[in-house]
Amino acid sequence: MLLEFLAVIVAGFGGGGVAHLLRRLSGRRLPEWLTPAGVAAAMLVMVIYLEYSWAERFEAGLPDEIVVVSKNQHQSWFRPWTYAVPLTNRIIAIDNRVRQTNRNHPDLVLTGVILRERWALTMAFKSIFDCAEGRRADLTEGARLTADGIPPNAEWYRLDPNDPFLRVACEGGAHGGDREED
Repeated sequence: MLLEFLAVIVAGFGGGGVAHLLRRLSGRRLPEWLTPAGVAAAMLVMVIYLEYSWAERFEAGLPDEIVVVSKNQHQSWFRPWTYAVPLTNRIIAIDNRVRQTNRNHPDLVLTGVILRERWALTMAFKSIFDCAEGRRADLTEGARLTADGIPPNAEWYRLDPNDPFLRVACEGGAHGGDREED
């Protein structure tokens, strides 16, 4: 966040500098308000760029074993440009680095889930996917599994068979490995 703030400030200085240089080169025939307008325009463009590029920058920094399965697109009245090009404000990814298949129930797969939202803390937790039944149960902090590897009293969520969340978890993703649960 600090680096983005500094980038916006530097862009403002750059935009103001270019506008001031244009005024000087024109022999001061261009209006005086051009310099602060250049500052404002450069800062606005930088903020828009940073807002639109954060998801791609976040995704580019992920290891191959983490697969993005969902991006939430957002539109807002105070950002009118988002009606033309919606803004990504949330990402859900499957972390196949912790992927485990249940030895006793091969249709049950344990994976990590990463929830990343712009300007919010990243959340990570584990989920169990029942690939045969097309459902998911999230494991809470300190949740224990039975000796069979099934979470007792789990709240299961039914998923569409074509849901990318279910598909990536059950198939192991593009680069995901698979190891058996001990």
